Amino acid sequence: MPPLASLLDTVLDRTVVPGYTRLGPAVRRHLPTWPADPEPDALAGARALVTGASSGLGIATVEGLAALGAEVVLVVRDTDKAARVVREVQERHPLARFDVQRCDVADLDDVRRFAASVDADVDVLVHNAGAMPPERTESPQGHEQTMALHVLGPVLMTDLLAAHLRGGRVVLVSSGGMYAQRLRDDDPEYLDGDYSPTTAYARSKRAQVELLPILQRRWEPAGVAVHAMHPGWADTPGVQDSLPTFRRVTGPLLRDAAGGADTTIWLAASQPAPAGGLFWHDRRPRPTQLLPSTRTGESERQRMWSWVQSQTGLVAG
Repeated sequence: MPPLASLLDTVLDRTVVPGYTRLGPAVRRHLPTWPADPEPDALAGARALVTGASSGLGIATVEGLAALGAEVVLVVRDTDKAARVVREVQERHPLARFDVQRCDVADLDDVRRFAASVDADVDVLVHNAGAMPPERTESPQGHEQTMALHVLGPVLMTDLLAAHLRGGRVVLVSSGGMYAQRLRDDDPEYLDGDYSPTTAYARSKRAQVELLPILQRRWEPAGVAVHAMHPGWADTPGVQDSLPTFRRVTGPLLRDAAGGADTTIWLAASQPAPAGGLFWHDRRPRPTQLLPSTRTGESERQRMWSWVQSQTGLVAG
């Protein structure tokens, strides 16, 4: 990697504001370190599942995968809303193939039902479903909502679909906000202290990233590569609803949804396949730790994994 280009890319990343906004890809695309786009038919004949596919980054991901030739299954809670998304995207991509399936990823029973209904191979699984409830909310199984939606549901779904995912790629859509939180293996349900929606969200995203090496080892024997990425700061309905002040201040600099979904699509389609078990932003692996106060030890990571196994019923592997 050319040293000056690498240095500029790193500076953009560590200073946050330029790297996370639309300025980041605008600059990086002109550096010699920017990876090539996937071939136009890179996903021809492939089947991709996208959770949270009816809004924001999910719609952009659906359209990006479809444009590369994939059959895209929109895995959503609101099937009517997803059907409208399909009609809109199909107007721009008339030859694209879509399916809509219902699943509440935070509901582990519904995840099991959905996984049992899948009867075809899956080449790409994008865990994009996300939420930031304004107050502490519990899933149908009694788990804190963000941890259920961002960690327990995605891990359980992927594990149950492993037989269909042989040789496939899994992408967890995380958040740069996780850099501000340490792994709370001692309080995964956020029972201690005053609840903060932004903290809960960031904790769950930290858990996603910290579990990456364990998940990669678990699913690698089936040829599955698991990645996490963060989209930077994108102007999505989630940001509009949950972080209105942040959006008001940063609005002119926010990426559009396509810019936020770019690395997800690249991870799903690029050749050669990117190495699994890494945390990505703007098509480049990024460190998982920036602050000494958030550093995670292996014992903490294993305790979190033991909790995930116990709550999902996954056997050791």
